[in-house]
Amino acid sequence: MGAAALLVAGPAWAEPQSAPTPAAAAAAPSDSDLQTVRIDPEPMVLGGRTELHAFVANAGPEETNSPMFITVTLPREVTVEGPFHPDTCEPSPDAHQVHCEFPAGLKENRSATALVPLRIDRYAELGTYKGSFTVQSADDRIGDNNRVEFEIPVVDYVPE
Repeated sequence: MGAAALLVAGPAWAEPQSAPTPAAAAAAPSDSDLQTVRIDPEPMVLGGRTELHAFVANAGPEETNSPMFITVTLPREVTVEGPFHPDTCEPSPDAHQVHCEFPAGLKENRSATALVPLRIDRYAELGTYKGSFTVQSADDRIGDNNRVEFEIPVVDYVPE
C-alpha cells in the first residue's frame, strides 16, 4: 500500500510533518467551507493581558474529514502567553504567532475557537493594534474567507 502525507503551509516553526498512513485509512477531504469570524478582544492596559477568541465556523455542506489549523499573527508590541486552548497550540519562538491544530470532525454549521491569551508590552503606546488569524484545511473549498483582521484596544484603564 502507498503512503499519504498531509502538507499544510504554516510558519517555519510549525512545519507540517509527513506521517505515513495506509491509503485505506486516509479519509478523502470533505466539501466544507471554513470561515474566520472577527471577534475583537476586550481592551487591556499597558503590560496587561486579554484573550483572543480565534473563531472558525464550518458553513458546510459537509463535516470536515481533515484537521484544521488556526494561525494567529500579532504586531511586535503584542505577544502570546499560555495557557492556550486547545492544548495543541504552539507559540513561535518570538511569541508573535501561535499555531493551533484541531482534529477532523467539525460538523456543518458548528464552530471551533482557539483561546489565545495576549499580553501588551508595558512600554507600548496607548491605541489600537491590529492582528490577524487564518484557518487552513485540506477540506476547505473556499479560500477567500480564511483570514480576518482584528483590533486590540490598549487603554489607560479597563472600565468595570
